[in-house]
Amino acid sequence: MSEAKGRVEEMTQEKERQIEVGAMDIHQVMQHLPHRYPFLLVDKVVSCVPGETLTALKNVTINEPFFPGHFPIKPVMPGVLILEALAQATAILTAKSMSDAPTGETLYYLVGIDNARFKQPVEPGDQLILKTDLIRNKRSIWKFDAKALVDDNVVASAEIICSVQSA
Repeated sequence: MSEAKGRVEEMTQEKERQIEVGAMDIHQVMQHLPHRYPFLLVDKVVSCVPGETLTALKNVTINEPFFPGHFPIKPVMPGVLILEALAQATAILTAKSMSDAPTGETLYYLVGIDNARFKQPVEPGDQLILKTDLIRNKRSIWKFDAKALVDDNVVASAEIICSVQSA
């Protein structure tokens, strides 16, 4: 095999490994989170660099159970649920940073939210892009910078703190 062809194959395999490690479909997301309908608020992980950053998606539809009551005339996703979606994204990043294989024996507790800001409403039809970056971790406490975006506009942001505990 030629040297150039060998390098191309190596690069292709490396790219496939990065995609495999970084992206997660809904089934893989469900292996990392205990949440289920109606509180599973991460549909897909687009990219993940363990120990650094994660980008995930939440497709917001009119069928969400909170819209009939919040608000009937103009449905808006509650801000606390945007924060919950961000917290779930941080739990996945924490899990991926600790180990790649979910065991079901680790729980991630939300223990703090600092500097939460809501910049614009999230409505049916929006796609929430959930971005979280690890700020630091010490023992079982992890702190993240988290942002929710719609169409490249920040709709909410916060620093999220979680604690990792054995089940």
